[in-house]
Amino acid sequence: MKATPVSKFYKGLWMPGLCKHTGGVFLRTHTNRASQISLPSPCFMFEIKPSTLSGCSEIIFKRLDDVRGSFTKTFHVEAFERLGINMPFKEEYFTWSHKNVFRGMHFQHPPKAIAKMVSCMYGRVTDYVVDIRHNSATYGEWVAFELDHLNPSMVFVPEGFAHGFYVHSDTALMQYKVSDVFDPVCDNGIAYTSFSFAKSLPQPVLSDRDKAFVAFKDYKSPFAL
Repeated sequence: MKATPVSKFYKGLWMPGLCKHTGGVFLRTHTNRASQISLPSPCFMFEIKPSTLSGCSEIIFKRLDDVRGSFTKTFHVEAFERLGINMPFKEEYFTWSHKNVFRGMHFQHPPKAIAKMVSCMYGRVTDYVVDIRHNSATYGEWVAFELDHLNPSMVFVPEGFAHGFYVHSDTALMQYKVSDVFDPVCDNGIAYTSFSFAKSLPQPVLSDRDKAFVAFKDYKSPFAL
């Protein structure tokens, strides 16, 4: 059966409960008939921007606005696999933080090392990622991402990277999807003051735990490429 183009498809929304992907064409099944409808790939809702740290990237979400407000899809398993991000999620959580709060630089050691997908659901933050893979060409280097709820995006932080963020707005809501559950034995961090971006943070507010992290120069990394 010849595919029928659709000029308007709910402003580009893909309804996963109604359609099934069939290799570039979506098949919509009815009670007594089936028709093929040409729809855009689910990847059109996402744009991936690699960073200078191999494996770490920012995923830009497509925001669809109308008179009611807006719609943003934050995850689609097939789309993310096509973008090269294929990780199981075992835990999800969020944090509320006040202005000038800094959380970081956090990670988990093997055998409970985790990859993260981090997004700012409300407010504005600068998100920092540091490469701590000891044999990496960018070992010790960092990259920053500006995240806010008006321009929705997500940072993908693979295993072998330390992560943290600084809050610019009065409050900020950060959401995390992680590849393994929290393990207090493997949970660890590095002092943010070890990195040059620390000088640009005005009056950061930290937990006692984050203040006590070891300096990067004294950290012996178990992570490798």
